[in-house]
Amino acid sequence: MESSHLNDDYDSSLPKEKWWGNLELHQFHGYWFWLPSLQAAQQIKNNFRPLPTDVILASFPKTGTTWLKSLLYSIVNRSSKESLILNHPHELVPSLEIQVYPHHLPSSDISADNFPPAGSGIFNTHLPYQFLADNVNSSACKVVYVTRNPKDTLNSMWHFLGKSKSPETKPWTLDVAVDKFCRGVVPFGPYYDHVLEYWKESLEKPQKVYFITYEELKNDPKTQVKKLAEFLGCPFVGDDKELEVEMVVKSCSIETLKNHEVNKSNDSPSWSPVPYNSFFRQGEVGDHKNHFKSEMIERLDAITREKFHGSDFMYGI
Repeated sequence: MESSHLNDDYDSSLPKEKWWGNLELHQFHGYWFWLPSLQAAQQIKNNFRPLPTDVILASFPKTGTTWLKSLLYSIVNRSSKESLILNHPHELVPSLEIQVYPHHLPSSDISADNFPPAGSGIFNTHLPYQFLADNVNSSACKVVYVTRNPKDTLNSMWHFLGKSKSPETKPWTLDVAVDKFCRGVVPFGPYYDHVLEYWKESLEKPQKVYFITYEELKNDPKTQVKKLAEFLGCPFVGDDKELEVEMVVKSCSIETLKNHEVNKSNDSPSWSPVPYNSFFRQGEVGDHKNHFKSEMIERLDAITREKFHGSDFMYGI
């Protein structure tokens, strides 16, 4: 991100558009944000100094973030097997822009010293790479990025908003959802630009940025967990390594996580109006086929060919 400062009246000069309900998104450096996320991005840029041992889990919303939080935490903290039973994954791996550097606190009151819990050193962000580049490139920290098929990403987002809407908020119809997504007008969008930034960084700096797809994880979670552990510098070793990998995969499966009391709770965390149980649904590959019309799929596939395949990233169809 360029060094231009977000001053007090920047919101009045930025392009803006209604997204869902009464929520407006503002466009900055080619991406769309809620104002709180944009303000938090400035706090992160100015204050976040990742340690060499830190891990940054980056993702576009609704691409498998909750699952990856669980897996990364379990890989790095193998002796803390009870943590995922007693704590929601979003409490164990906090969001930089929502929990660690919230927009409503002055810089003097913000510190990452107490995050994440138990010193696990794992943070999550939905920010595009350009907004984090200066922070992460000045450190030996590692970045793990997860992406998901664009149609399933939108499908998951659509269902998530259906759960989180207030009674007075009109439903986000699929027709509107597809149009907004295709035009990039969703939080942290455009999706395609977001993914390509991290993908290109992973090609240029494979020791720094690990790029993984949701589908790869679903297809062979054991192999992917081993690769993640190698990348993070904590490989599985010893006679029991296969059993350890199997235990990590099982304890972090959506089926297992959904059954923990903390994840079934209707309570909302202090940092979000959305209840804890809204973060778990089906997690299936291809579920968009059960909801999207053929013309919606065709429109999304056409953009995927243009954006992804046109950049030699053969993914998403």
